[in-house]
Amino acid sequence: MIPVVTPAEMAAIDAAAPEGTDVLVERAGAAVAVAAAEMLTCTSEGAARILEGGRTSGTRRKALAGRRVVVLAGRGNNGADGRAAARHLQRAGAECRVIAPDVAAIPPGDLLIDAAYGTGLNRPWTPPPLTSGMPVLATDIPSGVDGLTGEVRGGVLAATRTVTFAALKPGLLLQPGRRLAGSVSIADIGLDVASATAHLVTTGDVTGSWPRRPDDAHKWRSACWVVAGSSTMRGAAALASLAALRSGAGYVRLSVPGGEPDAAVPTEVVFHPLPAAAWHERMDTSRFGSLVVGPGLGRDPQTATAVRALVTRATVPLVLDGDALAALGGDPASVLAAARAPVVLTPHDGEYELLAGRRAGPDRPAAARSLAAAGAHVLLKGPTTVVAAPDGAARLITSGDARLATAGTGDVLAGMIGALLAQGAEPLDAASLAAHVHGMAGSLSPPVGLIAGDLLGAIPAALAAALEPSSRPVDQGIVAR
Repeated sequence: MIPVVTPAEMAAIDAAAPEGTDVLVERAGAAVAVAAAEMLTCTSEGAARILEGGRTSGTRRKALAGRRVVVLAGRGNNGADGRAAARHLQRAGAECRVIAPDVAAIPPGDLLIDAAYGTGLNRPWTPPPLTSGMPVLATDIPSGVDGLTGEVRGGVLAATRTVTFAALKPGLLLQPGRRLAGSVSIADIGLDVASATAHLVTTGDVTGSWPRRPDDAHKWRSACWVVAGSSTMRGAAALASLAALRSGAGYVRLSVPGGEPDAAVPTEVVFHPLPAAAWHERMDTSRFGSLVVGPGLGRDPQTATAVRALVTRATVPLVLDGDALAALGGDPASVLAAARAPVVLTPHDGEYELLAGRRAGPDRPAAARSLAAAGAHVLLKGPTTVVAAPDGAARLITSGDARLATAGTGDVLAGMIGALLAQGAEPLDAASLAAHVHGMAGSLSPPVGLIAGDLLGAIPAALAAALEPSSRPVDQGIVAR
């Protein structure tokens, strides 16, 4: 996983560094210069050698000769990084011009290095006009993007590429900052980020952590019980059940309280009838590894009563999704306090507001952590999904996109989490790995027309790509150097 730190955390990490600011600035400037050389020469081959210290050979100078680089440099450390990059590039043969952020217009050039303001910008900024088609290399974060929330303060110069230092910042992962940052690379400048409590999940994490069935496996070692569906929402039960099977559950039992399964439920799912009321009293979960409760369950008062009672009785991990979240009302802590097993909550923004009594707001990691403090693991859905644990650990997932914004995809995700829990994964891992593969499955679909059922067939393909690294694509354009 890739560390993610807030601007405040990054400032503390900078302050604790054994090296002085001048040393860190030179390292950062060199990293930005290498990225600039790659963009100017359209290749990473030999870019670092072009910028090696000492006397630059004629051959190396020729690669950047005549290339015009404009550096928009502010007065703080971000600007110092940009000026250091300019020195490296100038020595290597490029023509560099350093200008202040308040210029009337940006002169034409082959590349603009945006080092106007870093993550510490706390006021709106209006960038000067930029020559059309001029690529932008952002230093640490595009100026104008809030490093904590990804929001834009005033204006912003959308970057083709961003070089950030030591760790990712939330503003690079949360929209619209994620889109405005372009491709992101992380430069190691010698800072210790081991204190990070948030991390970005990558496909490599799926490769290393997704449960594999042991040689002596049998179906009951990874059994999941799905309680879902109602007379008006029967399809949700089918989606969650089959998603659990597709994600590795060896046995899936489905119950629709007071009802029958939809015709779409496959024969591989074992139906088990439950009464419409007090159905929690009829559930013997001793042979199961997890429970998934809530997709399409309905909001009848007797249903809500049974959900709350099940939370306090269950001895295996639970995933509460959809209508099961509504059953917790506005005081989930009072129910979760009596839980005997881990609970995973999977709210979208509307459900979050119902549970927390307030909107999630732009600082989504903080929002997920706040709700998780009530005693559950929380998966807060969104363009960037955030998973938080009660102890404050957080994971961010960016593998999904707008194709998943369609009815039923959340039911699929709930079943996937249930399957991982049934296979013994810890709740934080189960929720974050499932969310990442869920996003990968969505990315295998056409740009328009994805429906939730399409994900079911794509899950095995996504897992094959993740568990066979030779066929795995690069994650989200983010590269650690």
